[in-house]
Amino acid sequence: MLDWKNAEAPDAAVIEELAREAIAGLPPEFAGPAAQVVLRVEDFAGDEFLDELEIDDPLELTGLYDGVPMTEKSASDPQHFPDTVWLFRRAILDEWAARGDVTLGQLVAHVVVHEFAHHFGWSDDDIAAIDRWWE
Repeated sequence: MLDWKNAEAPDAAVIEELAREAIAGLPPEFAGPAAQVVLRVEDFAGDEFLDELEIDDPLELTGLYDGVPMTEKSASDPQHFPDTVWLFRRAILDEWAARGDVTLGQLVAHVVVHEFAHHFGWSDDDIAAIDRWWE
């Protein structure tokens, strides 16, 4: 039985482990390329991201893809920074607590799939085929 009086919120390492499991669970044609994207877990989105997205409350942003979608890349374009998927631990935990109807692993997987959808240039139908979140 879990000792709730002494339980601690999952740390960044737990969120990263759940995210890596979700990446490994992508269809094989995507899992390999997805593993090449930098994965970062921070407590909150930085002010530069929040300002760019015009978001006032950092708890509203659970994840972010920072890069050039594969559908827009060209071999002749210089790559100045690595494609990165950011996960924001405190926002994820806040949504998880507020929802109360999904596991933390399910929520992290959903955020991961959504952010990789931006990287791969997936359509809504592509996302739905991989992430059954809305069923």
